Amino acid sequence: MPASPSTARAINDRLALRLLQQEGPLTAGQLKQLTGLSRPTVADLVERLGAAGLIAVVGEAGERRRGPNAKLYGIVADRAHLAALDVRTEGVAVAVADLVGRVLAEASVPIAGDTGTGPALEQAVTLVERVAKEAGAERLHTVGIGAPGLVDPSSGELRDSTGLPEWHRRLVATLQERFPEARVSVENETNLAALAEQRDGAARDRDTFVLLWLGHGTGAAVVLDGALRRGASGGTGEIGFLPVPGTNALPSATNCEGGFHSLVSSAAVVSLAVECGIPTTPREQMSAVPAVRAAVAVVRATVDGGPGEAPTVNDAEGAVRASGTGSSLTPGGGGAPTRGSSAPLLPGGAAPAPGAASRTLGAEAPPPPGPARAARFLDALADRLAVGVASVVAILDPGCVVLGGEVGQAGGEELASRVRDRIARMTPLPTEVRATTLGGGAVLRGALLTARDRAQEELFTPKEPPPPPSPGW
Repeated sequence: MPASPSTARAINDRLALRLLQQEGPLTAGQLKQLTGLSRPTVADLVERLGAAGLIAVVGEAGERRRGPNAKLYGIVADRAHLAALDVRTEGVAVAVADLVGRVLAEASVPIAGDTGTGPALEQAVTLVERVAKEAGAERLHTVGIGAPGLVDPSSGELRDSTGLPEWHRRLVATLQERFPEARVSVENETNLAALAEQRDGAARDRDTFVLLWLGHGTGAAVVLDGALRRGASGGTGEIGFLPVPGTNALPSATNCEGGFHSLVSSAAVVSLAVECGIPTTPREQMSAVPAVRAAVAVVRATVDGGPGEAPTVNDAEGAVRASGTGSSLTPGGGGAPTRGSSAPLLPGGAAPAPGAASRTLGAEAPPPPGPARAARFLDALADRLAVGVASVVAILDPGCVVLGGEVGQAGGEELASRVRDRIARMTPLPTEVRATTLGGGAVLRGALLTARDRAQEELFTPKEPPPPPSPGW
């Protein structure tokens, strides 16, 4: 049955808008070529979308070209503004963007663990208001939140989880009260990171993969046949509760200690580094990233220096800076500003103070570990990760596992290749193991992509005209 004229127009409009989102501004001729539609049809949809305030002329194609065929049409980016939040136990990061996803302003704020629920909520909401004001957004159309914990698939709300702050669960309602016109939603942080890796990161070429999140805690996200899988209760990927050998107890329904979490959480990785002789300072023991990054830098410096040449402190510092830990909100284009390697994201999205990267292995920090200790640490960490990855592979056969989060980014290819080699020996199922290209910034990026998709879904759907009034008698 052929589509009705109104349905055909809606399909053509969505196709043109999607191309303008993906490709940027286009001429009518380029739209005709990319859509396969006739010239009159393209002319009609350009006029229709312009009248709806969705597209506008943004320039001309070529300095020497003039006339209607040279006009470049683009999405009216300020038609709506979006906010994305990366909520962690220790703070929150916020980005505000326009309708095409271009980031206009962003900031983060730490929230101490002993902060009361009310003050914590006020800090988070005030940050959203401040960033929106800096972005020039008078109102927010859509707000996407990434947070740890389980999201109830029936209600879309965070479930009450032991160990997570109460302000996390109340944040959606508080934001909705403060921004009554906005569409506010929350999603598990690891799921959002997986969406970002699929769109812009290490899994761009994969329809089926698993993201193993390695940060303060651990989690997994499952993407099968291009779709994110949440499970019957929204708990797909709670890999921290996976019973594994090498721990002193079994996890419980309310505590993942004794599960895979006990092997690869940030605290567990720091303890492993100390066992392997990786020097750390008390401040560095708050996160596993410095130890992993230092070990990777030493291993890389050893390889680059050739056999028999031990790396110096300066060699290790240079390797750390070259490896970079920055995370882009819009990798691969898209027009948004990026965070470079000189401003690595800290948990919660904050950037360190200038010079902090050099101080990691500088005079205030312990000397870098020796090559043998660094390699032993990375090997031991890969052994632990392989236990969880092998379990995932045996059940799902995803073909690809991405090591995500701040620790996955710090480990890079040095850690990913070690896990890959172990999985090849442990399972007959061919599996790629890749390092994240987005790191800890993947959550904020995923929240932004989700908010943009939801806003565009609503705004790009043509409104049905009201039925004509019934004739009077």
